[in-house]
Amino acid sequence: MTAQSPVETGERLTDGPAPALLRAALDAAGEAVVVCGSADDIILMVNSAARALIPGLVAGRSAAEGAPAGLVGALAAGIDTFTDVHEGRHLQGHRRALGADHYGWYLRDRTDEVARSDALRAERARTAFLAEAGRRLSSTLHQGRCLRITAELAVSHLADAAVVVLPVNRRQTQWVRLVAGGTLEEGMLREGRLPEVPGLVEALGGFPPIPSRWLDPSQAPGWLLPAELGPVGALLVTPLPGNAEPAGALILARRGEHAAFTPEDEILTRIFAARAGAAISAAGLYREQVDTTAVLQADLLPPELPQPDGIELVGSYQAAREAMRIGGDFYDVFGPTDTSPDTVIALGDVCGKGPEAAVLTGKVRQTLRALRLVDAPPVEMLRVLNKALLESGRQHRFVTMVVGSVVRADHGRVRLTLATGGHPPPLVLRADGTVEEVAVSGTLIGAVPRTVVRPADVELAPGELCLLFSDGLIEARGGPSGEEQFGDDRLRDALAECQGLPGVATVERVRQLVSDWVHGGGNRDDIAMLAVRAPTRTQLSLRNGARNTSPFAIDARRNDRRARQRS
Repeated sequence: MTAQSPVETGERLTDGPAPALLRAALDAAGEAVVVCGSADDIILMVNSAARALIPGLVAGRSAAEGAPAGLVGALAAGIDTFTDVHEGRHLQGHRRALGADHYGWYLRDRTDEVARSDALRAERARTAFLAEAGRRLSSTLHQGRCLRITAELAVSHLADAAVVVLPVNRRQTQWVRLVAGGTLEEGMLREGRLPEVPGLVEALGGFPPIPSRWLDPSQAPGWLLPAELGPVGALLVTPLPGNAEPAGALILARRGEHAAFTPEDEILTRIFAARAGAAISAAGLYREQVDTTAVLQADLLPPELPQPDGIELVGSYQAAREAMRIGGDFYDVFGPTDTSPDTVIALGDVCGKGPEAAVLTGKVRQTLRALRLVDAPPVEMLRVLNKALLESGRQHRFVTMVVGSVVRADHGRVRLTLATGGHPPPLVLRADGTVEEVAVSGTLIGAVPRTVVRPADVELAPGELCLLFSDGLIEARGGPSGEEQFGDDRLRDALAECQGLPGVATVERVRQLVSDWVHGGGNRDDIAMLAVRAPTRTQLSLRNGARNTSPFAIDARRNDRRARQRS
């Protein structure tokens, strides 16, 4: 050869214009090319790209000398492709025939391509993890369950062990811990032990997380992680951001001497911690609201009824919304005072439904209680309550109600004085099975300045019952069409069927009939019932010809009564 070309050649390459041109063409190509002889696999030509990629390849030597293990294996196996990692670079090679006596290995560096593929795969894994975290964390408003889910997700994707610590409350804090392959643990920790964990106090205070490389795992106290985890090589403490204040802190640990959290791991942990903190904070807020609601609701629930001597009192309440145990209908009973032996009963219906009606219900009940303490009679109670509602300034908020005084009379009888304000009149079930309507009337309470009330007196013989009820009972829609009201007639028939039954059985029977009526999609309002009964002196029994109170007997008496009516 008269000139040295950048392309290395073996001895069998001849001089001349054509080989020189070939050498120049291969050297100018961007792809690494190694030309070998077909007979003995001796390298005949190595272009500059191939020398830069694999410096061990030299013309005149066997292709197996200084070549990557993948290329050596391909030569031995007689295959035309290989992939290999050589000195930290990902290589791929394809063999192509160059005539009958030569072939060429075309080599490609796939390092950047593999890095991009790995980065895409890692990003997809992070996206899937965050999507799973969002789905699981948003599936509950129970704070304890949120803590457990946070620990489980952290251990399955981020670390070998995770500890979730809540903010300090009453000088102690709640924690949840999980180790890979172990069971979840929960407990309480005194505030004074928090500084023992590097970075924990700062995380609970909402400060930015301290990089893992600045934390010494050997400084972590023995109680933080169980001994079965083994030596901890990396520790990461991250705050859990909440709603305007920290929701807690997340402690992650990786086992092994050379374990570490990369910057990408720390970024992913912060994103996950933000979602977990939001869920834990929302669950904590929900728990506070539930606790507050329970406290407020306790005074609005129907009271436990007293049982005055010689008087049987039974109440029942069903809210229109099953999720709400309170509503616009109510009943209450106020026992005797120092100056009055009477028991005062009240049943009412506040305009509206749900929480707003429940609040007004509470105000009405407290007003009635105060009036009872000054021994106001039923009529005066309604007049004062009407004035109080009008002066409250709330428009379109009125009440219908029945108020009565109950006292035990001679010979086991019970005497009632009833007054009503725009409410359905009570019904009286007599001993012979007839049902009477009490002749009371009155104007709505809280609607007009002048209140007109016409009270009435009722006397119950032993075994007789007076039922106070809200209009939701007779206006409940259902039946075959789903739109027909239960109505006064059905209520009267239901009461008549309960002749001789105790008050509890009577109220339950009516309640069940109404529930069956609206079953299947019917609409109903709040329903309240309050029964006053003069107890019988003889216990009910199936012996000696006494009345049978089984459901079959009730149905038989109902059929017999209807037969007499038709005749």
